[in-house]
Amino acid sequence: MKKFFLITLIIILIVGAAVFSFLYWGVYDEGIRAGTVLRISRKGVIFKTYEGQLNLQSFGAMKSGSPFMETFDFSVERNMDQVIKDLEAVALTGERVNLRYIKRFIAFPWRGETKYYVKAVERTDTVIPARQSFPAH
Repeated sequence: MKKFFLITLIIILIVGAAVFSFLYWGVYDEGIRAGTVLRISRKGVIFKTYEGQLNLQSFGAMKSGSPFMETFDFSVERNMDQVIKDLEAVALTGERVNLRYIKRFIAFPWRGETKYYVKAVERTDTVIPARQSFPAH
């Protein structure tokens, strides 16, 4: 009976480690999103993570018309120092960028708030002009 319990426990631990590894390192989706970076910030109480938001600028192409549907929330892993610097730079300039990202199965709190992790920033050197206000007549 003791041997059966030990073998069952080892099998459960191996299966649990395999499932955790798959969920932690597995990549569900890879892609590129284009737009302007609205914000990049370091957030968290216990786990400090980098979180950002990209304005997709679909100009009403989405059916709902909601501005929340036209943004892309993403996280950046801590070891991606150059990506964080590039995101901070383009957030200040309003430059249009392409973000290469991966989507993981689960968001772990020490990695970020979202399942989307930016891996590279491709600068396009296109600055989107700010909206101009016109005087009222």
